[in-house]
Amino acid sequence: MKKFYQLKSNQIMHRIVVSVAAVILIAGCASTPAPTEQMAVSRAAVSNASSAGGSEFAPVQLKSAMEKMERAERAMAAKDYVLARQLAEQAEVDAQLAGATARSVKAKKAADALQEDSRVLRQEIDRKAQ
Repeated sequence: MKKFYQLKSNQIMHRIVVSVAAVILIAGCASTPAPTEQMAVSRAAVSNASSAGGSEFAPVQLKSAMEKMERAERAMAAKDYVLARQLAEQAEVDAQLAGATARSVKAKKAADALQEDSRVLRQEIDRKAQ
């Protein structure tokens, strides 16, 4: 009887080892692909933010995006694709914020200039009317 239980426990142990090995093998085969598309999208977003005046009007957000993009590049080189994707996505969001902030500040400055021009014109009209 003791031999029967010993045999049964060996079979159970063998099945557990085979199951664990199969899980490890499957996990190794299902590795994360390189986020090359996300990296390209993020690079483009950083470039757009920079050309929109991000360095002048939204330097903090643009700097954050650029730093995260650099870290994503390092993660890609190290083949840490999960981290690379996360950093690239964060860089894209920061770059979009920088671009939107820059465009907003530019629009506000243009509106302020237009308002000032309008005020000067009203003063000139009032002065000529007197």
